[in-house]
Amino acid sequence: MAVERVVLLGRENASTALLYHALAKVFDTQVVLEQGPSTWSLLRSRMRRLGLMKVIGQVLFQLLVATPLGVLSTTRVREILRISGASTAPIPVSAIARVPSVNGPACWEAVRLLAPAVVVINGTRILSAKTIAAIGRPILNTHVGMTPRYRGVHGAYWALVNNDPEHCGVTVHLVDEGIDTGGVLYQATIAPSERDNFTTYPLLQMITGSALLVRAVGAAARGAVTVVAGPAGDTRWYHPTLWEYVRNRLGKGVK
Repeated sequence: MAVERVVLLGRENASTALLYHALAKVFDTQVVLEQGPSTWSLLRSRMRRLGLMKVIGQVLFQLLVATPLGVLSTTRVREILRISGASTAPIPVSAIARVPSVNGPACWEAVRLLAPAVVVINGTRILSAKTIAAIGRPILNTHVGMTPRYRGVHGAYWALVNNDPEHCGVTVHLVDEGIDTGGVLYQATIAPSERDNFTTYPLLQMITGSALLVRAVGAAARGAVTVVAGPAGDTRWYHPTLWEYVRNRLGKGVK
C-alpha cells in the first residue's frame, strides 16, 4: 500500500522538527516553512489588542523569567526527549521548501505541487479563508491546550494556574479561520512533574500530541475523521505578564 503524503506548514523551530520526525516515521512528509513576522509587528499587534501595559508585562516575563527558565531546563528537556524517543533534530534540507507566508500564492503553489493527502500546520499565521480554500484538503493542528476551554497559548500553564489538572493537556483539531476553534479530533492530558515548568510543559504537550496527530492524519487520509466534544468553556488565553507569573508562582506554586 502506498504511503500517504503529508505537508507540514510551519516555522523553523523545535516543535516543527518534533512533529516532522513523528510524522516521517509513518508518512511521506514534506515541509513548507514560512518566514515569521518581525518582532516589532507582533508587539504592535498585541498592543492594539491587549494594551501597552499588558504587553510590557509580557515582554518583561519573557526576558526575566521564560528565557532564564529555558536555559535552566536544558537537562530536563534532554531527559524528556530521551525517555519519549522524540527528536528535535534538524529537518533534512531535502524535505523543506520556504515561502514568505502561508497566506500567499507561493505557499498555495508549493502545496499544490506536493499534492498531499493531508496538510498539518504548526505555529503559522492564522490561515485565511482563501488559503484554506486553495489548499483544498483536510488541515490539522496540534494545539497545546484542551479546546475550547484553553484556546490561545500556554494551555497547560493556565490549566495548572486554574487548579484544573484534568484539562492540562493537548488537542488535535481541524483548522478553520478562527483561533483554535476547529472541530476537536483527539485530546489527551499530561502530568507534569515537579521538575517541569512553563518552558517544559509545551514539550510534554507536543510529544503527547504528536502521537495523536499521527492517528488523526491517518484518519483524515482515509476520510474517516470524527469530531468530538471538547471540555466546556470557551476562553482565549494569552502570554502571562511578569506580575501574573510571580503572583501564580508565589500564591499557587505553579512554575
